[in-house]
Formats: sequence, C-alpha cells, structure tokens
Amino acid sequence: MRDWNQDIVRYPDPSIEVIDPRFSKYKIGNAAVERLWTGARWAEGPVWFGDGRYLLFSDIPNNRIMRWMEETGETSVFRTPSNNTNGNTRDKQGRLISCEHGSRRVTRTEYDGSVTVLIDSFESGRLNAPNDVIVHPDGHVWFTDPGYGILLNYEGHRAAFELPTNVYRLNPDTGEATVVTDELEKPNGLCFSPDFSKLYVSDTGVSHTPGHPSYVHVYDVVDNARLENGKPFCDMGSGFADGIRCDIDGNLWSSAGWVGEGFDGVHIFAPDGALIGKIHLPEVCSNVCFGGIKRNRLFMTGSQSLYSVYVETQGAQIP
Repeated sequence: MRDWNQDIVRYPDPSIEVIDPRFSKYKIGNAAVERLWTGARWAEGPVWFGDGRYLLFSDIPNNRIMRWMEETGETSVFRTPSNNTNGNTRDKQGRLISCEHGSRRVTRTEYDGSVTVLIDSFESGRLNAPNDVIVHPDGHVWFTDPGYGILLNYEGHRAAFELPTNVYRLNPDTGEATVVTDELEKPNGLCFSPDFSKLYVSDTGVSHTPGHPSYVHVYDVVDNARLENGKPFCDMGSGFADGIRCDIDGNLWSSAGWVGEGFDGVHIFAPDGALIGKIHLPEVCSNVCFGGIKRNRLFMTGSQSLYSVYVETQGAQIP
C-alpha cells in the first residue's frame, strides 16, 4: 500500500487497484492520487464549475462551503455560514443547488449570489435534512432526505423526524414534489445512468446493523418521473457507499468507507454490478464527482481532505 507520508509516488500508483481486467483501461500508469487540500472536519458534496475552473465542496461541521481553484491550487471559503450544507450539484442553467442540513431545505444560488428556497417541507411536516441532490435534463431536482442533520448537533440541529426518509422529485418552478421511493432506511447518495434510464441510490442505514448487507440500489426511471423495479445493484459488505457518480460507460464510481485500510476510498462497479477496481485513500471517502476541462479528473472528498486522480474515462453529463 502507498505511504502517504512520502511526497514522491513511484508509478504506477499502488493506490489504484485493478480487480477486474475491465478496469485496466481506466487506470493511467503515470497518474497519481493527489491530496489537494486538508483541514475539514467532514468534507462532502463536491461539484465542478467548469466555467470558473473551480470545485466547490462542503465542510459540514465547520458550517462552510469551500472552493478549490484548478489554476492556482488555492482553497478558500466560498460561503460561511452555509447552514451546514451537505450535497451540491448544478442545474441546467449552471446555478448551484444545495442540500442544507441546518435549515432542512434545498436551495438554489442565483447568479447574483442570492439564495432561493426550493423546498423545506412536504405535506404535513418539515423535511428531515436533505442530503444529496441531482438534476434531471428536464429540470426536475431529485434529492434524498435521510435526516442525518437532525440526529446530532454536530452537522445541523438535533430534532425529531417529521417525515419518513424519502427520495423526492421536485419541480423547482412550481415547488411541487413527489416521493419516488420510501423503501430505503437511509437513502443517501444518488445518480443517474448516462442515458438517465436508471437511478442509483445508496442506503447507509442498514450498514449500522451487524450482519446486514449494505447495498447501492438501482431503479428503472419510467417517464422521467417515477421509479420501478428497484433491486440491489451491489453489496458493500461490511462498509457502505455514500456519494456516487456514473461515467460515460455506465460504470458506477462509489465512495466507500468505515472499514479501514484496504476498503476506504472509491470502489468502481461495472454496469453488471461487479467490483472491477478500487482507489485506496488513507481516510473514509464521502463523495465523488468528475471534473476538469475534459471531465476526466475524479475528485474525492475524504473525511478531512480533498483528493483527485486523472482516469481514462469521463463523467456522465450532469444534467
């Protein structure tokens, strides 16, 4: 395994592990995993802004959103307080969409910097604590609401659950929302397949039950609006998946953690659910996204740090 106390990495980087020959073509022999910044308490929600050549990511307990600049390598505070923002993405117009634990809402940051509340309640109660978010090409916002931000004061404000732990589809123009699935204990990360015909959702609730399998689930997306035929896609074993993203070939790149050396980092699954590769990190990985000029740079938020590695594929277009 790689010694993270060394500055120089001998190629090929041993942190990038080929498990199945199908992963070999994605590994670049002279590309190393890089630690870009450290200093968070729990880093999350990376999102790439190609027009500004920067990455935004959340530091939930420190109540701030950070910005890493590609051209200079500088990391600075983008927004504080952030209402303990967790997941982030962009809509079709390039605006920032965020899940805020502290305010229990999903928001949109407008071009002038003002913040619009897209949703903070559903039917009879307040949202629990929206977690992760993606946008469909039709403009609808899909997000998970497992409620981690109300379990402790560390990442939000401790409070009672008022709603089940649902996955929602939201029309940002009207504020109308529907529940697309309520069957997962703690729906967390989510992403679409490259053709938007499938939705993947990680469940981080069952991982805390000894002996209970932890899955990423997959659903068929019907009429761009509802889910059918839900089933386990891959088993994370003793750990679990958090944030997830697909590449253009339909492989699923999943954050992985809470087991230790040899497991923590990123696990890559082929479209048939087989584990084909791993990217080992020295800490729990919380989330991932693709970015860079060619969308061939994988960014990874670890427990306290931000990492990246170049790979020979591209992230699926979002949205």
